[in-house]
Amino acid sequence: MDSFWDLFKPEELIRFGGLALLLIIIFLENGIFFGFFLPGDSLLFTAGLLAYPTVGVLEVNIEDLILYIGLAAVAGYYAGYIFGYKTGEALYKKKDTLFFKKKYITTAESFYKKYGGIALVLGRFLPIVRTFAPILAGIVKVKPHIFFFYNILGAALWPLTIVSAGYYVGAVFPNALDFLNYIIIGFIAVTTIPVANTYWKEQKAKQIK
Repeated sequence: MDSFWDLFKPEELIRFGGLALLLIIIFLENGIFFGFFLPGDSLLFTAGLLAYPTVGVLEVNIEDLILYIGLAAVAGYYAGYIFGYKTGEALYKKKDTLFFKKKYITTAESFYKKYGGIALVLGRFLPIVRTFAPILAGIVKVKPHIFFFYNILGAALWPLTIVSAGYYVGAVFPNALDFLNYIIIGFIAVTTIPVANTYWKEQKAKQIK
């Protein structure tokens, strides 16, 4: 990586650290509160694309890649759940810092209240919510067996759909790597809209009250 900003470029991250760094990022972004700024969906899509044999950047077969990412995602969610379970309401009293904003957890809370346990699955596909949903589940003391079910389900569906999509694009469009930056921008836009919408609705509701 040539600069700090390469930290936000999925392709550069994978080229620099390979599968090991990819899995570490997935773990952090799936439940460690300071990992919310790391790439998630775009990283998975890029990993699928780079794993396609003719691209040959990430030398791992697609089945193993999906499995490894799923396991890292499960572990990250459990880390977030345990953290939330231990800290409880104290997290709501924590002052805003560079790596933590109260609005992140309130956004996740609104999403959780709207969708219930399935938010732990849907949240996998949404930035910020993906990081804070398991923490919130720990705070509200979601029963372990229920959390286990949604954790496994989400960790299976998330890489299965997005990594496979990247792999498929690599198969259909051999030169897709040349347009990766545009694809990533599209991913970020699509996944950010629902989160922003939830946040603004929450803000409006507070103003009405």
